[in-house]
Amino acid sequence: MTLSAGYIAAVVGSSALVYAVVLLCTRLAGLRSFSKMSASDFAMTVAVGSLFASTAVSPDKQLIPGLVAIATLFSGQLMIAVVRKNAPWASDVIDNQPLLLMRHGKIIDANMQQAHVTRADLFAKLREANACKVDDVLAVVFETTGDISVLHSDTGDLDPEILEGVLHGAHETGA
Repeated sequence: MTLSAGYIAAVVGSSALVYAVVLLCTRLAGLRSFSKMSASDFAMTVAVGSLFASTAVSPDKQLIPGLVAIATLFSGQLMIAVVRKNAPWASDVIDNQPLLLMRHGKIIDANMQQAHVTRADLFAKLREANACKVDDVLAVVFETTGDISVLHSDTGDLDPEILEGVLHGAHETGA
C-alpha cells in the first residue's frame, strides 16, 4: 500500500468522522458506555477502540460498516443499561458479582482462590491503599471490574450498606 496524499487525507477525514460519531454516541448513550463497571462495559470499550482503529485506517472499505457497527454497539450498550435498570435479575446474568477477599483483618482463602488473587497481589493492594496494619483492614473487595478495593480505618466502623451485593463466600456470613 502506498501512502499517497489522497489516502492520508482519507484516513484523517475518516478518523475525524469516526471520532465525531463516537462522541455523539457517547453523549446520547451516556458516559457509562466507557466506564469499567462491568464485563460488558469493558467489552464495549475494547470493541469501540478496535472499530475506531480499523475504520480510520481503511476508510475506503470500512467507513460505513464501521460507523454502523459503532452505532450498533452503543445501541446494545444502551439496551443493556435499560434492562439492568428495569430487571434486577439482569445484573446477575450480565455482570460479575463483587467478591469479599478479606474481612476484619482475616483473609478469606476460598474467595481468594475463586478470584485467582494471590496473597502477594492482596498485600500489594493493601500497601497501595496505605493500609499499615492488617487489623485496620475492614474489608477487601474484588470488584466486578477486576479492581481490588481496600476499606480500612483505625475506628473499626464499616457501614453494612457499603458491602451490599458483595458475595461473602461459603466461609463468610453477614455483612
